[in-house]
Amino acid sequence: MAALIAIGAGIAVLTGIGAGIGIGIATSKAVDAIARQPEAESKISKALLLGCALAEATAIYGFVIGLLIILFLK
Repeated sequence: MAALIAIGAGIAVLTGIGAGIGIGIATSKAVDAIARQPEAESKISKALLLGCALAEATAIYGFVIGLLIILFLK
């Protein structure tokens, strides 16, 4: 039973990988867009920060779910 709890928690925490990849891709695309249109930097930066915050929130949710699985399913 303990092994299944550990596996479930590990899978829940894997959302951090997706968030990291997504934030990296978004940042590279934002840098490309700013390089092409420097006058639109403020709009691009606002959209980038909002997107990164939402992606990071999914990683935090996965981490919290992993902790809840470990703490409450012992």
